[in-house]
Amino acid sequence: MSSPEIASLSWGQMKVKGCSTTYKDCKVWPGGSRTWDWRETGTNHSPGVQPADLEEVVKKDVKTVVIGRGMSEALQVPASTVDYLKKSGIDVLVLQTEKAVAEYNALAAQGVRVGGLFHSTC
Repeated sequence: MSSPEIASLSWGQMKVKGCSTTYKDCKVWPGGSRTWDWRETGTNHSPGVQPADLEEVVKKDVKTVVIGRGMSEALQVPASTVDYLKKSGIDVLVLQTEKAVAEYNALAAQGVRVGGLFHSTC
């Protein structure tokens, strides 16, 4: 099962190929995607992305996770979150969202088992 391409990104809107939903923030993994609802884990811009936000994607047996910090990189990614992924044997890239989407799509096109969490505003 391959990771779905992110078909489009603009401020506050993301579309994943093969999915009719328009996302504000989303999680993607080999074979699927869904809304990333920050309320599920109490996520805020600071302290930012927590291991709990990533658990669902990690369980999909990904090799790499790409995290999009937002268009202006307002979303923080603490070192503890990066360490959580590395200890799980997963490569991690933390980038501005437009760059993150480009990197994610490139990895997916190469057949890498890549997952991602993307914030499409600030």
